[in-house]
Amino acid sequence: MGYYGFYEYVPVAQKKEKAKKTLEKLKKTNPDISPIIIEGRTIVNKWWGKAWNKNLESYADFSNRIGRGRSYVKNGAVLDLKIKEGKVKALVQGSGSKPYNVEISIDKLDNTKWEKVTEFCNHKINTMETLLEGKFPKEFDEIFSDSKSGMFPSPKEIHFKCSCPDSAIMCKHIAATLYGVGARLDDDPILFFKLRDIDFQELLKKSMEEKMQSMLKNADKKSERIIDDTDVFDLFGV
Repeated sequence: MGYYGFYEYVPVAQKKEKAKKTLEKLKKTNPDISPIIIEGRTIVNKWWGKAWNKNLESYADFSNRIGRGRSYVKNGAVLDLKIKEGKVKALVQGSGSKPYNVEISIDKLDNTKWEKVTEFCNHKINTMETLLEGKFPKEFDEIFSDSKSGMFPSPKEIHFKCSCPDSAIMCKHIAATLYGVGARLDDDPILFFKLRDIDFQELLKKSMEEKMQSMLKNADKKSERIIDDTDVFDLFGV
């Protein structure tokens, strides 16, 4: 703490070096540690990561903290981040000597929203690649990423806590963790469905129904051919 109760300015290079040294220590005792490493100037580059961060930045109540979180994740402060069903746990290096523990829980997607999404997508998504790489029509952006009627969480559906002494509702360590989730989704979009407890195969299956029916109609009527779920997903690259 500097003069007049304000924190002293710490150069970016010094913050990065501090986070790097802490990470090296943690790796010795925890080989499964999974840090967020940002390569280049942008945190995310693909549709799911971009959509997650865009949704995050739309939270007006947290706008004064979002920028600090973005800076933290870029500087390598998120030393460990793991995503499970409805939960995110992270270690974030702050101004103290030890990293802070961040825990975030996200409500399961509302059934009404899920039904709306699956109805909208019916017959419009053909393969897992189309879904996970964001290679779908522009109209899908809103139905997928809208926090009011789509699959992405609203502020009231996100609950968090951090071991730091910051009294703010959302501290910079939590914001950094949320940005870290966006970076994770860039690498593995399936984690989004895991986080919101959604069966993405159900989404694909509903969308493929029309194709399945067409295939069965065109099949040789003399042979009693049955296509089970496993065969169907194999056919469509799932």
